[in-house]
Amino acid sequence: MLHDLADGVRALGRGFAFWRRDPGVMLLGLVPAAIVFVLLAWGLIALGIGLPGLVDLATPFADAWVEFWRVAFRTLVAVVAFAGAAVLAFVTFTALTLIVGDPFYERIWVAVEADAGGDPPGEGPGFWAGVRGSLVLILQGLLSAVLVGLVGFVPVVGTVAAAVLGAVLTGRLLARELTARALDARGIPRDERRALLRANRWRFLGFGIATQLCFLVPLGAIATMPAAVAGATVLARSALDRREAPREARPES
Repeated sequence: MLHDLADGVRALGRGFAFWRRDPGVMLLGLVPAAIVFVLLAWGLIALGIGLPGLVDLATPFADAWVEFWRVAFRTLVAVVAFAGAAVLAFVTFTALTLIVGDPFYERIWVAVEADAGGDPPGEGPGFWAGVRGSLVLILQGLLSAVLVGLVGFVPVVGTVAAAVLGAVLTGRLLARELTARALDARGIPRDERRALLRANRWRFLGFGIATQLCFLVPLGAIATMPAAVAGATVLARSALDRREAPREARPES
């Protein structure tokens, strides 16, 4: 498991290494990421400023409580609500950036495929297919945010459990969406893709968690997005190579 998680992290590292190989095409990927980042960052800042008042309005029943418990409860609600919003923001950032920057990220994908050997296997999913996939990702992110919020209310361990669950769910969603282009271009059916994701779940999870950790660095989301697209292409190719390799030649997990 740890070996596979590390493989996923290394895939993202190889995506960052592509900055040295083709900086011109990677620089193009900064533009849509910067636009979406500014919009979502403004939304999170506005939410953070207005959240105490919103929590007070949403919990009038706590007005009569002892001050200590009232403040503790409303602080917990605010923290859980913001954590859920952050989960949604991570997923929404990726989805919206892929929509806005589709032509730029397609160039990155083509460059990585060509660098790995040969021409790209197909034309990719197309703009509207990408939009549909991104909308599904946003919906899944919303459901994940709700689930993380509910877990956050579990006594004692809720905050830590919510943070771990949020990292796992978001990591999986990011990895699935970012590898979609490379897999769609190869015409892999949905059922076959699910089997591929299950067989490489820890690699995909390692890649997704590493990506979102980079997003947490100030302005890291902007610099990471082109690398994540490149790394996801590397990860998808690696997963397919493992599937096609003879079983006895596969490395031990």
